[in-house]
Amino acid sequence: MKVLIVITSHDKLGDTGRKTGFWLEELAAPYYVFKDAGAKITLASPKGGRPPLDPKSNEPEFRTELTLRFEKDAAAEALLGETARLDGVDQKDFDTVFYPGGHGPLWDLANDARSAKLIESFLAAGKPVGVVCHSTIALRHVKTPDGKPLVEGKEVTGFTNGEEEAVGLTKVVPFLVEDEMLKLGAVFSKKANWAVHVVSDGPLVTGQNPASSGPAASALLAKLRQSARMAASR
Repeated sequence: MKVLIVITSHDKLGDTGRKTGFWLEELAAPYYVFKDAGAKITLASPKGGRPPLDPKSNEPEFRTELTLRFEKDAAAEALLGETARLDGVDQKDFDTVFYPGGHGPLWDLANDARSAKLIESFLAAGKPVGVVCHSTIALRHVKTPDGKPLVEGKEVTGFTNGEEEAVGLTKVVPFLVEDEMLKLGAVFSKKANWAVHVVSDGPLVTGQNPASSGPAASALLAKLRQSARMAASR
């Protein structure tokens, strides 16, 4: 099993002068869901190299057993230090793709044509796709084969308006994930702020927030295993 994980390369939190990037739990939790299942993992980002970590995600209150495990994992840290450039990866080399969040994707993956085409290629090949939290915005320009927004009529979740308001960034971010999905015709599903929530609709798996990242990866893994069983029974 070969898994591609796509991480943001953006490190500026709007005009605040503060740093952002990927959210550590949203990388670490899925990473170990896949790794502990025996997957070969490739990390990629729009610019390649070491992607920026949102420093807030490594503050004591946000650390978890898995973020601490990741930091002590030399192999994981080595992978993170040399992510592949997004324009150099091909869905043919992988079984699935997963996008961790953090605020960074709102500035780069939201508008990245290469990312949108990559997701489209996975779906066209019948391979499942997972996104979580702010990375739901990576679906913004993804189209169906007939040119409609992928999320139109689909049930999805992501970082909610209420969660963005709770962290005080509603006026800082260029998009609100929930509003953007609703504009595109998605059926936006959500639970209370910070509650674990994962939605599966066809080949697409979405997670609401950091705590949903591991469960979203598990749901994606379940889809892969189901596909493998069906293929084996043919």
